[in-house]
Amino acid sequence: MTSSVRFLLGHEARELRDVDPTQTVLQWLRTDARANGTKEGCAEGDCGACTVVIGAPDGRGGMRYRAVNACILFVPTLDGCQLLTVEHLQRDDGALHPVQQAMVDYHGSQCGFCTPGFVMSLFALYLTEDRPTRQRVNDVLAGNLCRCTGYRPIVDAAMAMYDYAWEDHTRARAAETAERLSAMRRDDTLALEHDGRRYFAPVNAAGLAAVLADHPQATLLAGGTDVGLWVTKQHRDLDTVVYVGDVAELHGIEERSDGVEIGAAVTHSEAYATLERYFPDFGELMRRFASVQIRNSGTLGGNIANGSPIGDSMPVLIALGARLVLRGPDGQRELPLEDYFIDYGKQDRGPGEFVERIKVPALADNEHFRCYKISKRFDQDISAVCAAFKVRIADGRVVEARTGFGGVAATPRRARHTEAELTGQRWNEETVQKGEAALTAEFTPLTDMRASQEYRRLVTAQLLRKFYIETTQPGEATRVLAEEAEA
Repeated sequence: MTSSVRFLLGHEARELRDVDPTQTVLQWLRTDARANGTKEGCAEGDCGACTVVIGAPDGRGGMRYRAVNACILFVPTLDGCQLLTVEHLQRDDGALHPVQQAMVDYHGSQCGFCTPGFVMSLFALYLTEDRPTRQRVNDVLAGNLCRCTGYRPIVDAAMAMYDYAWEDHTRARAAETAERLSAMRRDDTLALEHDGRRYFAPVNAAGLAAVLADHPQATLLAGGTDVGLWVTKQHRDLDTVVYVGDVAELHGIEERSDGVEIGAAVTHSEAYATLERYFPDFGELMRRFASVQIRNSGTLGGNIANGSPIGDSMPVLIALGARLVLRGPDGQRELPLEDYFIDYGKQDRGPGEFVERIKVPALADNEHFRCYKISKRFDQDISAVCAAFKVRIADGRVVEARTGFGGVAATPRRARHTEAELTGQRWNEETVQKGEAALTAEFTPLTDMRASQEYRRLVTAQLLRKFYIETTQPGEATRVLAEEAEA
């Protein structure tokens, strides 16, 4: 087993021993590396002040870069990666990178505290995309908060940063960096111990199963977008952490004629393009799922395995009829996704078991699907209600109906009574009215800071009506949306 964390800080090789398994990258940068350009704003992945860029070989001789939140990223997960901070952008002669110069020229900084995070989000965009639209820039910056300057000059800087003449040294050295990182690649499990706490990072499913057999109560870590908060906000001491992000079998997306299979360690950003192509509505919902930094870290499997009643991916996948593949000491088993959620905080996953992949069936020609996220803010907000509907129509009748809901019960749920009311009926106004009545009575949601019980009940019924309008009167749905946009 390997016992040290090896990575590149900029282009400088680092090897860390005796690493605290849950020390965050932000803490390490500011206290150990003395790289104080990266700031702490919220310590929960919301504000973007701590944004850094992580690079990894793309398998084609180049590098893949992504912006992430350093405040909830644990140091050992840097193993085999390149870490880039705001200190690495300017040239050796002191010349500012186009991202930085554009921020100066377009007055994109005032107090300056949030500026390094904005710069790093835009730097990742600069490295990976050529002249994106203004809407794309807005999406990229949704995870960066500014309290004083306002966003227009920052977006203006983002649009102008490609106009500066510049030979980007990070991009120019990508092949060399990929070769150096490939030479660091482990073929065994990374095993660390610090003050009695342990960290394991297997490289294959067999290694993961072996570690979990020895440590069945270990905390499984994927993107850290939830587990990171257990440490930074709840101040938990995690005795044993097992990182699944290096397990080869948990990566990859396999597309087939009957659907798609997604590895549990595939990030939301990686899954986005495929899911959007199969299910455009799902793609649009994922665009509103957290921030780019969170989507670059968080995994689809982790969102499911965590079992949150307000996780946005689960209602959609339930309505689509997704199935979960788990692996444990007794081998593999498969179950419908909705059966995985037993009660609040309780999932059907035994000791030593882990989520291996998610199977999502493709839509048939006579199936209609939509999903909806209701929240107070468009970007980076937790849903008050997340709803998804799929109906199969033949000869004007509902042959099959599936639903998925989040935010209305202790777990993500199907509305089975409502599905029964719709099945076998003509897809018309009378059937939808019956479905609305059934749906209103199906759940007893809570009243909390996001919405009242009455509001959630009303919204779930109205979303069924919206689904009906969109599948039968697409022109009317467009008119209603236009009126809402003008209001």
